[in-house]
Amino acid sequence: MTATDIRFLFDFAIQQEIDAYNFYKAAAEKVTNAGVRQIFEELASEEEGHKSLLEHIRIDETLVGKFNELKVDYMIAEANEMPALTLDLKPAEAIAIAMKREQLAAELYRTMALSAVNDRERLSFESLENMEMNHKHRLENAYVDIGYPEVF
Repeated sequence: MTATDIRFLFDFAIQQEIDAYNFYKAAAEKVTNAGVRQIFEELASEEEGHKSLLEHIRIDETLVGKFNELKVDYMIAEANEMPALTLDLKPAEAIAIAMKREQLAAELYRTMALSAVNDRERLSFESLENMEMNHKHRLENAYVDIGYPEVF
């Protein structure tokens, strides 16, 4: 893979973050539940930060490896289907959408890491995968807290 290919992959990843931002912003505008709206607005803000971070990692290799590896993956996102986006989403459904999207983003970065041509690129993508996995982990914890409160 050439440097041009890696630039293309970074551009693709940045576009994924833009698409995620647009999705969450549009979702926030459509839902009627104020708590769900806040969740989507916070997720949109995070995706905007991911885009900025990707742009910086592309040019500053000192940012590589800044995200710790996730120690535990509960795989809740993998065990659930993504709910449909509707106007009357419940908070657990909104979180389920977000955790599934984070799972897919982590899988994308994992694939990109496997395609990297050097250690810097591989570490960049592994770092981004870890970032998405940590977000997924946080969302899975929230999903369990909201979706299964009787467990506690």
